[in-house]
Amino acid sequence: MSYTITHFAPETRSRIDAFFNRFGQGTNAYLEGKARAAQIQALEAKSDGDLALMGLTRDRIVAHVFRDTYWI
Repeated sequence: MSYTITHFAPETRSRIDAFFNRFGQGTNAYLEGKARAAQIQALEAKSDGDLALMGLTRDRIVAHVFRDTYWI
């Protein structure tokens, strides 16, 4: 016969929740940063003429990609 524990003390549950919360935040930050790096590379690969049609200059690419997170 085996037993399964389904109840954790509140402090144990709190520590487990905090661990997964921190882990999830780190994972989200990594994935979002990776996606934005790909977007920056794609824009940097465009010609100056293509960027001008988009209303961008090379020095404003990073600000454009992060425009929703930073007030630049």
